[in-house]
Amino acid sequence: MLSLTVLGATGSIGASTLDVVARHPDRYRVFALSGNRRVDDLAALCVRFAPRYAAVPDAEPARRLRALLRAAGCTTEVLDGPDSLAQISAAPEVDAVMAAIVGAAGLAPTLAAARRGKRILLANKEALVMAGPVFVAAARDAGAVVLPIDSEHNAIFQCLPADVQGDARAMPAAGVRRILLTASGGPFRTRPLAQMHTVTPDEACAHPNWSMGRKISVDSATMMNKGLELIEAHLLFGLPQERIEIVVHPQSVIHSMVEYLDGSVLAQLGNPDMRTPIAHALAYPERIASGVGALDLPALGRLDFEPPDPVRFPCLRLAREALAAGAAGPCVLNAANEVAVEAFLAGRIAFPDIAATDEAVLAALGHRPSPADVAGVLALDAEARSLAQSRIERCAR
Repeated sequence: MLSLTVLGATGSIGASTLDVVARHPDRYRVFALSGNRRVDDLAALCVRFAPRYAAVPDAEPARRLRALLRAAGCTTEVLDGPDSLAQISAAPEVDAVMAAIVGAAGLAPTLAAARRGKRILLANKEALVMAGPVFVAAARDAGAVVLPIDSEHNAIFQCLPADVQGDARAMPAAGVRRILLTASGGPFRTRPLAQMHTVTPDEACAHPNWSMGRKISVDSATMMNKGLELIEAHLLFGLPQERIEIVVHPQSVIHSMVEYLDGSVLAQLGNPDMRTPIAHALAYPERIASGVGALDLPALGRLDFEPPDPVRFPCLRLAREALAAGAAGPCVLNAANEVAVEAFLAGRIAFPDIAATDEAVLAALGHRPSPADVAGVLALDAEARSLAQSRIERCAR
């Protein structure tokens, strides 16, 4: 049986992961779960899956979780503190880690798993965007297997030859001409630009196809999510950004494509359900049932494609500029964006101010020298967050 730690168990990716795991009790054992504020949900998962450990970042949620588990007769041990997530990721008993914590908070435990050579199911794109060279080197040196969970990167992975999967260095010899990342266009693909200043958080989180957390849903609405995925694709698959194209595909049925030198284009299709890439990564190189329904192409009727509107989605340009600036650029952009999205969700700034904040911070800090280690990454991340907060406070006055 494969022993699994799920980081971010109470989020949408965590829920989908545990749904797949529950369908195959003969194959997977949950070793540890982590959560943050949704303590009641985490307690219910501990009762259901009986992990050895549950980890939360702070003492107060840990106290509440212990009380709930004690009342339920659950023997799961509760860990807390900043090192608890790394502890359950790097434990010798763990075979695989689902890295599904949203944002920079997922960097340390994901990196801990990489340094211990674990199979990493990478749903936390920010960890790779923030510290790409550091993370890639750690995984390579320890022999960690990194399997992408984002539907787009997982689709690319599936469309590559088996001897290239997981080895970006082999890409040039595989005959790959370019990668085509598909994007739904989010909820505002056709909304008049003049109305973008009135967008509410609930509107931004109402994705037409996918069920996701609020932060990722806002990133999809701005298409920063796709910009970060472009950076991630560059790091995972070793292609320069000019050979990675973004195509808007409103139906979200083709999850991404790989074009080869002979003119062939291979695409991975499926219903928009994250259980498909999760099941693929959990069982790789085998296949298992995910619980996702069969794709009914006749009922779908049509597949549409269009180029992204650069005026409507300036975050795509910012992501390319960040990648061109060097390793510091993606780290700065990610930090500024997390702060800006949080401010938008709190009602402190308007929807277009997200991109404006990202652009201002990237212009100020994006061309810094590339961080040499995790300490340098975290210092740059903190500086970018502080600058973003200062700009948002000025806008709010």
